[in-house]
Amino acid sequence: MRPRRFIPSVSLLAAFEAVLRTGSTAGAARELDLTQSTVSRLIQNLEEQLGRPLFERQRKRLIPTVAAQAYGRDVSRALDLIQRSSMTFSANPGGGTLSIAILPAFGTRWLAPRLGRFLNQNPGITINLSTRLKRFNFAAESFDAAIHFGEDDWRDAGHLELFEERLTACVSPALLESRSIKTVDDLGQLPLLQLETRTTAWTCWFKGQGHEAPPITGMLFDQFATMTQAAISGLGVALLPDYLADVEIREKRLVPIFQRSVIGTGHYWLVWPISREKYPPLEAFRTWLKAEIESPSV
Repeated sequence: MRPRRFIPSVSLLAAFEAVLRTGSTAGAARELDLTQSTVSRLIQNLEEQLGRPLFERQRKRLIPTVAAQAYGRDVSRALDLIQRSSMTFSANPGGGTLSIAILPAFGTRWLAPRLGRFLNQNPGITINLSTRLKRFNFAAESFDAAIHFGEDDWRDAGHLELFEERLTACVSPALLESRSIKTVDDLGQLPLLQLETRTTAWTCWFKGQGHEAPPITGMLFDQFATMTQAAISGLGVALLPDYLADVEIREKRLVPIFQRSVIGTGHYWLVWPISREKYPPLEAFRTWLKAEIESPSV
């Protein structure tokens, strides 16, 4: 049972969140299409219901307390979740919605081109995709699943292994023409581009070539997209997952060098909160994704 005192109405919370965000009852009134006195009354009603003040009154100004600012962040997230859920229900009342956190490159180059097949097989399901570069707490975010790179170590989550990351070193055709790259040792004279989340990738690649890695001196990137573009522009050698390298090689923007498809530093996984294990859209997505991974074309 939820005590009603601690479940204020949406009108009270919306007024509080608007005042906190706009900095005044006047700004909140304009945004909510209410009178300024109505907004002030809603704030007072919320304070009475919670049993403590949310603002300090200073010369007709409302200064939020430290506790109110923290409360406001939670209220804002809750209102956003209610809004998204209501919009989703209105757009797709007969089906389900699957919200997935994706890694940018994997989502753009591997997952998105395949999603049409899933949606054709499951016409009642709507998929929402949002980018996350780092793991997060499922309890604090409204995601049903996430794409994770590394090991099967996401806390309090189920895991489905997708595939092992394999890496190919690539350079631009112009850089290859201008520099002599005949042996693996020649790479020590070139900038070796790095990804923040793959700090040991070059070590793995050199080991796969039967060599020790030299000191890595290239630029550092937080996403594959910018690193790939840097390599295309001739700024160095990029170490790319095969699902990215294959596209650039096929379209002749980059050229592979030495042994291709070397084992990388981890695996790709679909992960989900245990509490969502039996959610029908998630079950359908897992079943489809498993079949997609096992397909000979992959």
